[in-house]
Amino acid sequence: MAEYRREYCQGATYFFTQVTCDRQPWLCDDMARVALRQAIEKVRRKRPFQIDAFVLLPDHFHCLWTLPENDGDFSTRMRLVKSDVTRSIGDRLNLETRTTPSREARRERNLWQRRFWEHRVRDEQEFAAYCDYIHINSVKHELCKLPTEAMVKRSSVYSKRHLFPQLGQVGCVAASINNRFCRQMLTSPQRTAPTNKFHP
Repeated sequence: MAEYRREYCQGATYFFTQVTCDRQPWLCDDMARVALRQAIEKVRRKRPFQIDAFVLLPDHFHCLWTLPENDGDFSTRMRLVKSDVTRSIGDRLNLETRTTPSREARRERNLWQRRFWEHRVRDEQEFAAYCDYIHINSVKHELCKLPTEAMVKRSSVYSKRHLFPQLGQVGCVAASINNRFCRQMLTSPQRTAPTNKFHP
């Protein structure tokens, strides 16, 4: 079987997709949204990164992250977010999922799909395309009829790039089936400055 190699690039912007184990639809539960928000904030304090866009759905999330100029380690950040959520609420979700020998050997709980998908954003066109994808994702999954029906916020990166001018000016893109998460999700001041630099 071919070995998958991730592309690490310091200061780059990446699009991520992370799915729950067996696509269990627990991410939009009140408890899960709070735990995810707190986990991301905790990781950002120790390992800063900018969230340029974010959408939360019941069984997965998509996001755009920009890493600091001297750091390309997105895998550790994602691992820490997932493990913190698991430790925080894993016992309280009462999920009915199968446990495999492989998961038992690795002491993995059944909250997350083991791997995540990432793509390094190479230019403004790709950035805009991924922002569009995140913006429309809740409609694609039939959680609402129009993107504006979800609680949608955007980072200052959107304003600087003149994307979605009809929307608000503050925060990050975040859409979910229950939007209390979105109103709380990472609306504090950014810990790293927005960047327009891409790595071809």
